[in-house]
Amino acid sequence: MSKFNRMHLVVLDSVGIGAAPDANDFVNAGVPDGASDTLGHISKSVGLNVPNMAKLGLGNIPRETPLKTVPTESNPTGYATKLQEVSLGKDTMTGHWEIMGLNITEPFDTFWNGFPEEILTKIEEFSGRKVIREANKPYSGTAVIEDFGPRQMETGELIIYTSADPVLQIAAHEDVIPLDELYRICEYARSITLERPALLGRIIARPYVGEPGNFTRTSNRRDLAVSPFEPTVLDKLNEAGIDTYAVGKINDIFNGAGINHDLGHNKSNSHGIDNLIKAMTSEDFKHGFSFTNLVDFDALYGHRRDPHGYRDCLHEFDQRLPEIIAAMREDDLLMITADHGNDPTYAGTDHTREYIPFLAYSPSFKGNGLIPVGHFSDISATVAENFGVDKAMIGESFLDKLI
Repeated sequence: MSKFNRMHLVVLDSVGIGAAPDANDFVNAGVPDGASDTLGHISKSVGLNVPNMAKLGLGNIPRETPLKTVPTESNPTGYATKLQEVSLGKDTMTGHWEIMGLNITEPFDTFWNGFPEEILTKIEEFSGRKVIREANKPYSGTAVIEDFGPRQMETGELIIYTSADPVLQIAAHEDVIPLDELYRICEYARSITLERPALLGRIIARPYVGEPGNFTRTSNRRDLAVSPFEPTVLDKLNEAGIDTYAVGKINDIFNGAGINHDLGHNKSNSHGIDNLIKAMTSEDFKHGFSFTNLVDFDALYGHRRDPHGYRDCLHEFDQRLPEIIAAMREDDLLMITADHGNDPTYAGTDHTREYIPFLAYSPSFKGNGLIPVGHFSDISATVAENFGVDKAMIGESFLDKLI
């Protein structure tokens, strides 16, 4: 019998809590990540008011300097810690895959100087559209459409760009290149980037609308991932006949592997929370695991280096946290974490190598406090032990600490 009948894992995408011990091995616009601190710098520079996460123990997580505007709790309602990444990467897929028990020892390929001509030529031949060569480099997603959107509207060319992540992104105006066509081109790009020297984690369709000077990316984004190279705890749960619910881009990140209920993409964090609560309150979800990604922190504010927007986004999540808790049953467990950092006060526009926070709450808790600092994969091992399935490659369960 499971200790917790249902477990709900919510990933606040990019909400890191301070540089990892190996952060200086990772760079951002040429600057080592060793001084990055997403939550710390937001709280210090623009203030942070998250009383509901603070109540769970966010301010109690061990740090060299306490979070400036997040108080510690003498009697928190939950358990807290921070987790370190083992895998060689600081991207979304690496983070999520490790959270589900994989160790990524060989990072995906990245293209700091843009994609090779061979890839661009193949995409041109398949699509019948030219590729804007000047955009072919690591680029902010909003900046690239600002710079090349007007040209695309005139010529119908493809905007192909990358980032510090192992991704190939194709931006297209929905009135110029219809969604079906964009998705078809992305599917072809996926088919030619499955092996080294161009083994990419994701191909991302980035549709947008609007006019020059006022372009907006839409919620019709689509991620085409590779499947995990080893079974994850999601696969173990699915094979055991246990319900696995995916909210947001989780299904894309795992290429559907191990997921038997996909609730689709989120139009926003708020929409994702709505979908999570809908699942939690469903009569059909009696036993199992839900996995939610809320991406706005990263996509809208981290990469755009907007600490004020990032703070407000954290405030919005915190304000809705009581709704999530209210949808819990007595024997549910809620876990809140992240997948990497993206310090909006830091150099460049890319992810930062950081610890991630971990908060746990259940109405059934009799205790509270700190869990020893561990690793991303410990989450998966805890889920596996709770549901009586084998763990994946790595991870040590802390289920016995949640009492």
